[in-house]
Amino acid sequence: MIKQMGEREARELLQKEVLGRLGCNIDGAPYVLPINYIYEDGVILVHSLPGLKIDAMRENPRVCLQVDEIKDAYHWRSVIAWGEFEEITDEQQKERVLVEMFKRLPHLTPVESRMSKTPVSSIVFRIRVDKLTGVFENW
Repeated sequence: MIKQMGEREARELLQKEVLGRLGCNIDGAPYVLPINYIYEDGVILVHSLPGLKIDAMRENPRVCLQVDEIKDAYHWRSVIAWGEFEEITDEQQKERVLVEMFKRLPHLTPVESRMSKTPVSSIVFRIRVDKLTGVFENW
């Protein structure tokens, strides 16, 4: 039976996971893609290179992130966090976010050298979460 997850449990899942699916809007159509992220203090932090998703979020900053943990078809939990895209332009803040991301996501370290050589092209952004829901089955 599918049940509602409490806010505390939803935040814990966001904190635990590092891969989610970002939903944004391109010309009135949904656009969903996987991203790596970290979650801290009610904010989702992400790094990216320029591209379609960044263009879309600059145009329409209202976005969501779906995150799940799945054991099998009958044992899973899922969270959706809604919020506003906000690009981080301060270089010290960007560096702090990247350092935290590389700590939590060690598989990204090959990207670190590429990004440090082209800091202008590296984009760091936050999603300030203003709505959070979650559901689970047999968890």
